[in-house]
Amino acid sequence: MIGDKALVVFSGGQDSSTCLFWAKKHFAEVFAIAFNYGQRHKIELEAAKNIAKRAGVQLQIFKIDLLSQLTENALTSQQIEIEKEKPADRPPNTLVEGRNMLFLTYAAIFAKANGINHLVTGVGQADFSGYPDCRNDFILSLNQTLNLSMDIQYTIHTPLMWKNKAEIWQLADELGVFDLVRNETVTCYNGIKGAGCGECPACILRNRGLEMYLKTKNV
Repeated sequence: MIGDKALVVFSGGQDSSTCLFWAKKHFAEVFAIAFNYGQRHKIELEAAKNIAKRAGVQLQIFKIDLLSQLTENALTSQQIEIEKEKPADRPPNTLVEGRNMLFLTYAAIFAKANGINHLVTGVGQADFSGYPDCRNDFILSLNQTLNLSMDIQYTIHTPLMWKNKAEIWQLADELGVFDLVRNETVTCYNGIKGAGCGECPACILRNRGLEMYLKTKNV
């Protein structure tokens, strides 16, 4: 057991759902926080509600729609087509600038008000798709900034930081939630639950990892 209380930044996707059950294993009491930031598919939040309920975790959802007004990207604008391949010279157009920084900052404010020192997020550097705010250096920097800004000792936990998608599937299996993560989460950029559309970058990454894991599991 790492500590008494933890707050999971939760989206209803594969990674954050795996982290939710990881937190339940390592903390005595777990809470979850999610954000309605103008994302194009509200099915993500419905999945988050359903999974949190099944996990027996209290979930609070907050609206921060200013984010979608400040920056344009394919996850908040219906007018921008999602790129099927990552460009070589820049992050993909599904990058929501500042999203993880804002989510963790808001989570830290909520955590302090509720006597919680541990924050859990599903970011990872192994399969980070070119998103700069998924890197370990960013998390370490923000952790220090939050500690200084609010004069409290937070610990940001990133259980998936160095895991590829196959290893994340393995962790979900070890936690006993493989089927739930496979069938109930929403990772697809086109808002389709489970295996998704099979064509967007998120689905390709997720399904390729699943295929790799199942091959090793069945050996």
